[in-house]
Amino acid sequence: MLRIAVPNKGSLSGPAAEMLHEAGYQQRRESKELRIVDPGNDVEFFYLRPRDIAIYVASGQLDIGITGRDLLIDSGADAEEILPLGFARSTFRFATKPGTVGDDLADLKGKTVATSYEGIVARHLADNGIDASVVHLDGAVETAIQLGVAQVIADVVETGTSLRNAGLEVVGEPIMKSEAVVIRRTGADGEEPKVRQFLRRLQGVLVARTYVMMDYDCRVEQLEKAVALTPGLESPTVSPLHNEGWVAVRAMVPSKEAQRVMDDLYDIGARAILTTAIHACRL
Repeated sequence: MLRIAVPNKGSLSGPAAEMLHEAGYQQRRESKELRIVDPGNDVEFFYLRPRDIAIYVASGQLDIGITGRDLLIDSGADAEEILPLGFARSTFRFATKPGTVGDDLADLKGKTVATSYEGIVARHLADNGIDASVVHLDGAVETAIQLGVAQVIADVVETGTSLRNAGLEVVGEPIMKSEAVVIRRTGADGEEPKVRQFLRRLQGVLVARTYVMMDYDCRVEQLEKAVALTPGLESPTVSPLHNEGWVAVRAMVPSKEAQRVMDDLYDIGARAILTTAIHACRL
């Protein structure tokens, strides 16, 4: 039975459970449940603190897990990323009071950096040869500068509003970009059939969320132009219509581009243009 770690709370929990449900797996009905068995898929799910998942997976007690790239790296656990999942995206940046340090990473030399992600920051500074102190804090690190604990902080930055409200500004290049990922123990057998099936299902969900199916009719003389607009993954499906000189075309189209493609198809004479959602797929 495949044993999988899933975030039990926080920003990773809901989207992870939703993706697993879309992939055909049973999920817990109550947040108090810490373990469920999905006998139909021969899978056992363990709902764990997101920060601990990499540790459990690295121990070999669990086969794979879903956590954040940032949490994986920060843990220092002997585990590796095998599939990015596209949700819970975040960017880690340095921030400080205006005029304290410049945009060059070397300006952090000799400074004290406060962060909730000591592993990430310490590794980033060491990899770049910067001799700076790192102080670990849990929770809001913006006050560390105000209280004199550090001259610089390192934290997740989305819009930057909270930093500006604290009188801080972002400096330097991003430390890293994070998102939810599937992880396994470093060096574990990646060809295990149940693991491959699990990854295929999640990849199918990712594709289904990224593409729509587009159907339309067009005249034969416009087919080459139409196919250029909707090449599909390999090539579109083209079928003759009852009316001579017309064909029906079906192709997968990136959902973000669907409206523009529909406009372009209409401009070259295509008609009966429809898009439908994809709920599952295998490529």
